[in-house]
Amino acid sequence: MQPEITRELFDKVILPVYSPAKFIPVKGKGSRVWDQDGNEYIDFAGGIAVNALGHCHPRLINALHQQSEQLWHVSNVFTNEPALRLAKKIIDNTFADRVFFANSGAEANEAAFKLARYYAAEKYSPYKTKIIAFYQSFHGRTFFTVSVGGQAKYSDGFGPKPADIIHVPFNDLNAVKAVMDDHTCAVVLEPVQGEGGLTSATPEFLKGVRALCDQYNALLVFDEVQCGMGRTGSLYTYQQYDVVPDILTSAKALGGGFPISAMLTTNEIASVMHPGVHGTTYGGNPLACAVGCEAFDIINTPEVIQGVEKRRAIFIEQLESINDKFKVFREYRGKGLLLGAELQPKFHSKAREFLNVASECKVMILNAGPNVLRFTPSLIISEDEIKEGMNRLSTAVEKVVNS
Repeated sequence: MQPEITRELFDKVILPVYSPAKFIPVKGKGSRVWDQDGNEYIDFAGGIAVNALGHCHPRLINALHQQSEQLWHVSNVFTNEPALRLAKKIIDNTFADRVFFANSGAEANEAAFKLARYYAAEKYSPYKTKIIAFYQSFHGRTFFTVSVGGQAKYSDGFGPKPADIIHVPFNDLNAVKAVMDDHTCAVVLEPVQGEGGLTSATPEFLKGVRALCDQYNALLVFDEVQCGMGRTGSLYTYQQYDVVPDILTSAKALGGGFPISAMLTTNEIASVMHPGVHGTTYGGNPLACAVGCEAFDIINTPEVIQGVEKRRAIFIEQLESINDKFKVFREYRGKGLLLGAELQPKFHSKAREFLNVASECKVMILNAGPNVLRFTPSLIISEDEIKEGMNRLSTAVEKVVNS
């Protein structure tokens, strides 16, 4: 007998590391989602910046269907056509010469950090191992990536952490200078901090860090897991800064909802690697790469990329309308459709409450820390859906303010 699938079943069978909403989504189309009872929601969360083309985009469905009838998996004992096609698309549109595919942002970052240390050891010294990262950063949940991430709440309690990782304040070039030396192998950062409150790097900061990396023969690693793939109004965010990293990681929207990630780098840096140094069973999976190719072709168009800023303007206009009534927002953060609304001090620590009440009002949003509401919708969400979702959010805000 099959068990009844309810939200209560989650609490019995799933490891208690999440606290999901009370409803269970069962169907999605575009920027709308339906739950088990047929209730309709407007999706401003996008699976945490994953569903860049909404739910069940017909071209992604077709790509998955076609590939599913040809080849699902062969491992990396062999290569496959979709992986090579996607790698070529990425290389043709970025600084990169080489690509490594994995399945999640954490895995891409794990590969990036390992490569940075391996390159430094091979080219300079086995003692050139220091990684400089930033407070409030987030790079994944493996032990290495969570240690590089600048939020102790995610890394404490698991025993001794990987050594030689230094954290300094974000956007503080002097702080980087104070800890940078010849033992530094890499500086790791998100051009827009995602989980850390949607703080954008300043151009001066990124250019200064790039210069320091060049001075000390360290690699500059950009984590664009969340802010990449059109999310901020360019294919990758580094392209807005006139600063080129040595390694870049991409995931989330890369597969439009199908799990896939990539680490990008140059021929020079890739040259130290050889078979067996790193790997993954599922990386470059034909199904994932076939969907990734189609998602890449849709996102990497002027229509989608240029539409990001137009949609951001509509979001902010609607948020301002809500703010005129309820005085809840202090400022707007992030870039493009990686958008944050910081709460006024009187509402600090209530971001999760706003999120929960929004769900009750049939609109799906996120938080970025305790004080920021986060919006990462489909890059092709319609103006009508934005306005309808914002009307529902306005109802939720009113409920929280008056509670």
